[in-house]
Amino acid sequence: MKAKVHVTLKPGVLDPQGKAVHHALESLGFAGIGGVRQGKYIELDVAETDPAKAKVQVEEMCKKLLANTVIENFAIDLEG
Repeated sequence: MKAKVHVTLKPGVLDPQGKAVHHALESLGFAGIGGVRQGKYIELDVAETDPAKAKVQVEEMCKKLLANTVIENFAIDLEG
């Protein structure tokens, strides 16, 4: 089973990388960008075949390592 994890900063948390990307886009002539937020995308191949068990397993991975739950949110999509 493939797990796709999207990790993003929580609203209100400063995003200096997003600001740098926003500034760079404007410098390149891309106008009309209201704001940029940057995050992480992680793909995992999980041996578990039961979707419910796989989701619990990946949630634990996110809470323990993949996301800093104090300042980041995560979303999990399972395939397979």
